Amino acid sequence: MKAVYTELHRSHDPQFFLVRGVIKRTTEQPERADRLLAGLKAGKHTLVEPAVFGQGPRARVHSADYLRFMEEAWDAWVALGDSGAEMIPNVHPVRYGATYPTHIVGRLGWHAADTGAPIGKGTYAAACAATDVATTAAQLVMDGEDAVYALCRPPGHHAYADMAGGFCFLNNSAVAAAHLRLTHERVAILDVDVHHGNGTQGIFYERPDVLTVSIHADPVFFYPYVWGYAHERGAGPGLGANLNIPLPKGTGDDDYIKAIGEAEKTIRAFAPGALVVALGLDASEHDPLAGLAVTTAGFRRIGAAIARLGLPTVFVQEGGYLSDILGANLTAVLGGFEEAR
Repeated sequence: MKAVYTELHRSHDPQFFLVRGVIKRTTEQPERADRLLAGLKAGKHTLVEPAVFGQGPRARVHSADYLRFMEEAWDAWVALGDSGAEMIPNVHPVRYGATYPTHIVGRLGWHAADTGAPIGKGTYAAACAATDVATTAAQLVMDGEDAVYALCRPPGHHAYADMAGGFCFLNNSAVAAAHLRLTHERVAILDVDVHHGNGTQGIFYERPDVLTVSIHADPVFFYPYVWGYAHERGAGPGLGANLNIPLPKGTGDDDYIKAIGEAEKTIRAFAPGALVVALGLDASEHDPLAGLAVTTAGFRRIGAAIARLGLPTVFVQEGGYLSDILGANLTAVLGGFEEAR
C-alpha cells in the first residue's frame, strides 16, 4: 500500500492544551508523524509526495468565510501588536442572533469550537498540506489503487465547515470523501478514532450521498461531549445517512470488533462506491487519552474487518498520540487490511 506524506506538517507545532483548567503541552506534536513513519517503514510501505491541488478540494467542504479567516488569521493577529505566540479564543461561537465579527479576536472565537486548536504562524500552511495529502491519496485510489494511506497532520475530523476544534483545522477525511464523489455516486466514511468525528458529521449531516459512521468512546464521559450520540441520524435529505456507535469506557478488542460488524451492515446497505477510513489510533490501550483499550492485535483485526468490505479505500490519519506503541498500531491496522485483501 502506498502512503502519502509531506514534511510540511512540521510548521504546525502547537503548545497550548487546556485540560480541566490546567495548561499543558498539547499531545498533537510533530513527533507523532515520526512514530507513524516508523510504523510505515516497518510495514514496508512506499512513501509518495502529495500533489498540490490548491483551494478547490478545501472549498468543497469549508465555507469561504472560514477559509479566508484561516488564510488571514496569523497576520491579523500579529498586527494587534500585543498578541501571544498562539491564537487562543477567548470568545466562542454562540451565534443566536449574532453578527459575523470583523475584528480578528471576534473572528477567532466565531471559528473555534473550543480552545483545543491553537493557531500558530505555520498552522495554515500545515493544514493546507494535510488536505493535499488526503486529496492525493483519494486521487490515487480514483486512478486505480486498491487502497492508499494518507499521513495527515494536523488531523481533521473535529473541523466543521466553518469551525476548528480538537486539534483540527481543515477536515481531511471530508476533503477526501468529497474528492471521491467526483467519480462515485455515494461514498462512506468510517471513523474509528476514539473521539466522535463531529466535524465530519456536521459537514455531511443533511446530505444523502455521503454516509458518516463513527465508532467512539461515549460522549457522556469523553470529548466532544455534546455530539456523537446514537440518536443523531442525519437531517432532511441526509436522515439515516449518519450512524454513531458510542462505546463504554475501556472497551477492548472483542466488543470493538462487534461494533465494526454493526457499522459493516450499514455501509453495505448504503452501497458506496468507495470508503474513507478516518483512522484514529487513539482507541489504543496505551494512548495517553485513555478512552478505550484496543490492543495492537485488535488493530490488526480492525484492518482485516475493513478489508472485507471490498471497497476502494482511503485511510486518512486522524488521532493517535505519543506512546511507544503508536507506530506498531499503524503497522498492524494496515497489515491486517493487506492480509485480508
